[in-house]
Amino acid sequence: MVSLLDIIGPVMVGPSSSHTAGACRIGLLARGLVGGTFDRAHIELHGSFARTGEGHGTDKAIIGGLLGFRPDDDRLRTALDIAEHEGLTFSFENTTISDNAHPNTVRITLDRGHRHHSLIGESIGAGRIRITEIDGYSVEVNGSHHTIVLVAEDVKGSVARIATLLADDGVNIATLRLSRQQRGGDAFMVIEVDEAPGEQVRDDLRALPWVRWTHRLDKVSA
Repeated sequence: MVSLLDIIGPVMVGPSSSHTAGACRIGLLARGLVGGTFDRAHIELHGSFARTGEGHGTDKAIIGGLLGFRPDDDRLRTALDIAEHEGLTFSFENTTISDNAHPNTVRITLDRGHRHHSLIGESIGAGRIRITEIDGYSVEVNGSHHTIVLVAEDVKGSVARIATLLADDGVNIATLRLSRQQRGGDAFMVIEVDEAPGEQVRDDLRALPWVRWTHRLDKVSA
């Protein structure tokens, strides 16, 4: 089915929905992993992002997203200058992420204080995005829901406990996906929810003794 958004594209700053709006939204989701503005960022551009991204403002859009700017924010035009003025460290590299990666793919690695996280994201057209990897775990996040990501020990009853905790806090689960690298190792959960989870939800999840870390990724697209 073709939507109106596919025809006219998103409201945005910049010439290309894939290279600017989509890139900005990937940056916004990466920002959520470290809980705010980065100290250091390394951005690896693949395919079309690498070949034509600078001319289309992809570099500015990603940094703008990492600064918390939305695709229609005029500050995207000067995002690189703003980041430099604030003393933030960032670098870009053209690379090949994988032979079968989408042409508009980026890997973003961030440091903020003691936090270190990375993600791989694809800009798939009309401003739409797909996050395919977070910290080495395969995921599928499109930014159309408020999303909770967490790493926890693989213990029995953990999913039920988390679902109950979210229900008690008035948060309804839309989807929940779990992956693990081995039995008894760490489990990575991606939980899409209907309501924006508040700080109490985050604190309750972090208080669970077998949860290693958890972050909220705000909704970035319709």
